[in-house]
Amino acid sequence: IDFKGVNMVINYDLPTSAVEYIHRIGRTGRAGHRGKAVTFFTEDDKPLLRSIASVIQRAGCPVPEYIKHLPKLQSKQKKKLIKKPLTRESICTTPKCFLKKGKRKMKTTKENIKEKKKVKEDKKGGKSQTVSES
Repeated sequence: IDFKGVNMVINYDLPTSAVEYIHRIGRTGRAGHRGKAVTFFTEDDKPLLRSIASVIQRAGCPVPEYIKHLPKLQSKQKKKLIKKPLTRESICTTPKCFLKKGKRKMKTTKENIKEKKKVKEDKKGGKSQTVSES
């Protein structure tokens, strides 16, 4: 899939291999255009950084010295990480104010449904009153 006009990619979790990293950031900078990629990583991701850093360096981009000197990942460790990637807490990119509005809408929708059910029950029982909760 080619998405035209993508000029920046943000990786919220570090890819498990250099090939996967190239695939992800390849969405930017197509057909000679320039693009940027930002990747967030944690202390747990450090074993994966060196292989990705070498790809970045070969592409002519700057790489911090401390990343260049990280120990190489052994093949057993690499296979283990590819089969079972690191587990992470979920990341929510939606601002809290929007989440609160969504919850309020859900509550009012649920209250409306309850109110309609009560009206239907009252009509079946012969009562014609409507009961609303505030």
